[in-house]
Amino acid sequence: MQKYEELVEAVKNLEIDFSKFYEKEQAAAGTRLRKGLGELRKLAQEIRQDVQNVKAERKGPGESK
Repeated sequence: MQKYEELVEAVKNLEIDFSKFYEKEQAAAGTRLRKGLGELRKLAQEIRQDVQNVKAERKGPGESK
């Protein structure tokens, strides 16, 4: 659940820059937003890989689907 909490926190941290970019039309906020989304993508990829590893561990060696 720690990864989930990190993911939620990362999304919450983007809220201010979303607002500044889309509502107040601040270009610098768009740059920060893109950077934050890139970091969010990396975190999501780590979680996907972790899920895959856990599934493989649960399945065990030599077992079929």
